[in-house]
Amino acid sequence: MSQFSNVSVMSSAAVAAVGVAVRYRRADGAFVDTSLDRLPCDEVFAGRPVREFRAYRGRKHYSGWYFSTTAGGHVVYESRLELARILLADQDRDVVAIAAQPFLLEGADGGRVRRHVPDLLVEHADGRLTVIDVKAPWLMQDAKVVAQFAWAEAVCGEYGFGFEAWSGCDPVVLENVRFLAGYRRAELIDLRLAALVLDRAGSGARIGEIEFALDAPDRRGLVRPALLHLLWRGGLRADLSRPLGADTVVAGAGS
Repeated sequence: MSQFSNVSVMSSAAVAAVGVAVRYRRADGAFVDTSLDRLPCDEVFAGRPVREFRAYRGRKHYSGWYFSTTAGGHVVYESRLELARILLADQDRDVVAIAAQPFLLEGADGGRVRRHVPDLLVEHADGRLTVIDVKAPWLMQDAKVVAQFAWAEAVCGEYGFGFEAWSGCDPVVLENVRFLAGYRRAELIDLRLAALVLDRAGSGARIGEIEFALDAPDRRGLVRPALLHLLWRGGLRADLSRPLGADTVVAGAGS
């Protein structure tokens, strides 16, 4: 059960006065109440999840923490589906910041007051902000979910945020990104090989061909991690809708 189940951010009168109330949590753990039009998103991205999961016997969802290279730290997830969306955001070069369970929204929806914690908030390279809600496909048509998401999307649009309701993607793309995530941390890669890999890839070459061409006793076991790291961070591109393998053609991002 959420720690907010019986706690309102503001009174009904206050919610009506400010439009949409928001509660977020700073890096020091303190909760801050404000309104959506005054939300300091830099504090949200640097802060803690406004709602933390609890581990207990019999829990149906798989929760945990994922180390995001984009966020520069751990990002919480409450289900494997949320983890999948975080992986895609982390690999997306257009995303420059990620926050999970970023804030609690509270506002009027007709004759009722809605309260909602989105799953993710991401910032794009051009400064745009997108709120992301993740739900299993079979729940996307549930009347309560539809109404909640419709309200969240309307609120986001009114205050200049993008909104995305996500329930999955091409499973091959996801498995490729999940695999590439194993090579995301630059400090574990011999980046001295990056220039050689990019030069060999040029406007297009197979992974196996690049590995064979660059094989040498002092590079054994180091070329593939460097190549896959470049695929992760966008220095190389490939068709991720097909399974990755030695025959996969990769090319420099600018080719």
